[in-house]
Amino acid sequence: MKLTRRLRITGRVQGVGYREAMCDFAARLGVGGWVRNRTDGSVEAVVHGEPQDVEALVSWAQRGPPAARVSGFEIFEHTGQYPTFERRPTA
Repeated sequence: MKLTRRLRITGRVQGVGYREAMCDFAARLGVGGWVRNRTDGSVEAVVHGEPQDVEALVSWAQRGPPAARVSGFEIFEHTGQYPTFERRPTA
């Protein structure tokens, strides 16, 4: 059974390649969903896939790429199915 989670990541997470790195990692895992910057400076993502793959992406998201400095991380239950992973515009 596949899982879907929504993530909110805060800290130095914009302007450091966070979204692109997340897209690359999600593609390697075969996880669907999306990622976008928020106008408040955070990053928001929805991830959907096999439980072990979603957990691997969630674990990665708590660190992010090398230039990121994650200071806050929230995870929420979410619904929906996402066959691919995409980068969405800032909201």
